[in-house]
Amino acid sequence: MVVVKPDVRPARPHFSSGPCAKPPGWGPEHLALGSLGRSHRSKLGKARLGHAIELTRKVLRVPATHRIGIVPGSDTGAVEMALWSMLGLRPVTLLAWESFGEGWVTDVVKQLKLDANVVKAPYGQLPDLATVDPAHDVVFTWNGTTSGVRVPNGDWIAADREGLTFADATSAAFAQDIDWDKVDVGTFSWQKALGGEGGHGVLILGPRAVERLENYVPAWPLPKIFRMTKGGKLIEGIFKGETINTPSMLAVEDYIFALEWAQSLGGLSALIARADANAAALDTWVQQTPWIEDLAVDPATRSNTSVCLKFADAAVPGLDAEAQNALVKKIASLLEAEGAAFDIAGYRDAPPGIRIWCGATVETEDLEALFPWLDWAFAEVSSSPL
Repeated sequence: MVVVKPDVRPARPHFSSGPCAKPPGWGPEHLALGSLGRSHRSKLGKARLGHAIELTRKVLRVPATHRIGIVPGSDTGAVEMALWSMLGLRPVTLLAWESFGEGWVTDVVKQLKLDANVVKAPYGQLPDLATVDPAHDVVFTWNGTTSGVRVPNGDWIAADREGLTFADATSAAFAQDIDWDKVDVGTFSWQKALGGEGGHGVLILGPRAVERLENYVPAWPLPKIFRMTKGGKLIEGIFKGETINTPSMLAVEDYIFALEWAQSLGGLSALIARADANAAALDTWVQQTPWIEDLAVDPATRSNTSVCLKFADAAVPGLDAEAQNALVKKIASLLEAEGAAFDIAGYRDAPPGIRIWCGATVETEDLEALFPWLDWAFAEVSSSPL
């Protein structure tokens, strides 16, 4: 198959699934830098951290009943703070259908050594959510970053549940409508859907999670950066900008810029609409392209951010996973060398394929400019020896 090399490149070829593309119009000259070189515990530092928290609440529509804190260690740090601080009181169910969900299984089963109910599904599918016992604590990823499969909504979570819900929402926040009344513990990192810098996580606690923290002490020791209570009471300062350890104020200011950009668009509804439009454009190309198809089986659970694609069987006859991965690397390298796309190879633990970020910071026009390059790159590498 001969495909003519395109002559139009995406203006911003940034399609990585984390850290993701910066908001359109971003530039370091737009960042407020007054807090740099100052203590994060100064009046100014705490004010900027508090401002980031309140903007997060407004954009994500987090109810006033929930507390929001900036914590160390990206989304991983936020999730592990919650798991290590709150699990162990009740039976726990772990839902895993991609690598990060599998990582929480490892934490809970092998590190905390809890006798958990683990419900798994293969890449591209969602576990049976109806099997979740509302008396259990449940840990799940709202959007599977490495499989492109998300929960369709929060309807499967019982309003009168006895257990807590722990939702790793790092590639869902700011792109999907999360029902925060169904989330007792929510986490994300701003390096995902708003294109922020790495290293910081956000932890959102509902009233039931706070009650757990104040009335339950786990059997294992907690390191300082995991401790959220003192004398049996929540350390409220964490959720007002008094961070546990020293944050990067440059990263905080970068996050504030992205939040203000989101507000200027119209907030969460506008962000979701942009991500949906991007995912729809990508889906149109996939449906018209014989060599590629969605990894996610059910369109109702298909991500609108971390869209994962695999080779159609007919396009790679006889190629095993190792050979297909080699093909992916060649495509990704060729497109990077051409300046047409950066960082589109699928996650290392996922089935061989391509992963394209479609969150709100990506422009639909750039995606549409990418598609001819994908066709050209596949034709180039599939016609040459592996």
